[in-house]
Amino acid sequence: MKRADVGFLLLPLPGFALLPFGGFLDKLRFSADDEDLSQQRYCRWQVLGYETGTSVAASCGVEVKIQTTPEHLDWSAYQYLVIFGARETGASAALATHYRAILRQANQHGLSLVSIDNACFLLAQAGFLKNHRVAVHWRHAREFAILFPNISMSTEQLYLLDGKRISCAGGSAAIDLATELLSRHCGREKALKGLADMLVDETRETSHRLKSLHSEPDIGRHLSRALALMRQFLGEPMRIEALAAQVGVGRRQLDRLFMEHFDVTARSYWQEMRLKHLAWRLRHSHHSLSRLAEEVGMTDVGYMSKVFKNHFGVTPKQYRGGLH
Repeated sequence: MKRADVGFLLLPLPGFALLPFGGFLDKLRFSADDEDLSQQRYCRWQVLGYETGTSVAASCGVEVKIQTTPEHLDWSAYQYLVIFGARETGASAALATHYRAILRQANQHGLSLVSIDNACFLLAQAGFLKNHRVAVHWRHAREFAILFPNISMSTEQLYLLDGKRISCAGGSAAIDLATELLSRHCGREKALKGLADMLVDETRETSHRLKSLHSEPDIGRHLSRALALMRQFLGEPMRIEALAAQVGVGRRQLDRLFMEHFDVTARSYWQEMRLKHLAWRLRHSHHSLSRLAEEVGMTDVGYMSKVFKNHFGVTPKQYRGGLH
């Protein structure tokens, strides 16, 4: 039987997100055969782990069974090790020691290491992103920058290809990445096969800008740029005047734009963005308040707690405990 054009080893970490895993895998499935028979003719895949027959639970509770282990692999049949990150960034990073042997073997056999969603924290912690650039989900960019200040990252790309290191911010962008990788080995026609069945209109370029990152469909380039910079510098003590200068407008004009679209000043909007991020991190991480304060540019925990309580009506500790 003819060997497939390309092979993927899928490594889901405990608590992985089901959306990027399912999207990536189904794109492989559609492109793997001439018909819709799910035969692995043009591309092949297996779910990798340390113990065959065991399962890995996604963040939603659905379990995926491990199909193969490093000892039983023909590494030469695969070109990519695709790691799907855990829901929490800290959990992904903490698994670096556990999975380092698999990462090392894949690297030694010449496979490209692909991080999906928070798996970039695993690769960085394990030392496999030195001298590489990585795509990071905008929500976790500040934390990544704090933990790995020497690793160059991008929050404005859906996925990023940097030699033998490939990264994807997660979500539905995993479908776009799968299409790109398949086109390299199987041709564009096979890579696009099945997108209509998946109700995906077209694949997006790596630098595609998400409309859903802001709430208004037509806010103009200046306001759109300001929102992007606010997310990028969420934890930086940047003055609004400096932000406006990067946008290319004056402070007063920027405030007028925010008042027109959001009924608040630029400073108030940025403050609320930071507080919403802080609230999300309180619920989805176990980091200390001082660590989270640093992520949103508030080095004084007391001040942060005061501002948080004024906005949400409870302290950060109470909010983390479920009181809100």
